[in-house]
Amino acid sequence: MKILLAVVGLVVGLLVLIALIIGGSYVSSRNEMVRKNEAIKQAWSQVDVVLQRRADLIPNLVATVKGYAQQEQKVFGDVANARAALLNARTPADKIAANGQLDGALGRLLAIVENYPNLKSNQNFLALQDELAGSENRIAVERRRYNEAIQDYNTFIGLFPNSIFAGWAGFQRNNDYFAASEAARQAPKVDFSMPKQ
Repeated sequence: MKILLAVVGLVVGLLVLIALIIGGSYVSSRNEMVRKNEAIKQAWSQVDVVLQRRADLIPNLVATVKGYAQQEQKVFGDVANARAALLNARTPADKIAANGQLDGALGRLLAIVENYPNLKSNQNFLALQDELAGSENRIAVERRRYNEAIQDYNTFIGLFPNSIFAGWAGFQRNNDYFAASEAARQAPKVDFSMPKQ
């Protein structure tokens, strides 16, 4: 009888020890998932800030170009619509899609500039173009950081036993990566002919 009680006590003690190890691993993994998920949110907020900065520059840039290129109304409308879509987007996935639309519209706007030599030498336009280029650089940096945060999180929750713990805790893979827009995948057309004056 004493041997049976000792065996039962040993088994119960072993089960409690295993439960404590698994529980401790679960708590540790869950806390790390929360940290990594918050890092994604923080990285996204930085992307959002620089996207907003660029969106705030666009009306001034459009107004400057409009003074020289009155007949380009469709492009101005496309830029305005793309900017409105970006400002009205709420989720990261919606903002990423709207940002791709805005990238294409801005590309068409900046292509217009090539047809207006006087505009290319306008100081207001040059200053706005420099600010826009700075914003684009900031956006690229913050996009990279955001994508790295998502990759770190996705890798962590995909590893064993974290994948099991992620399922228990309700953490899911995040696929809201920034990717190059279709317009950015096409090579730009370069024309070395002299513009008509």
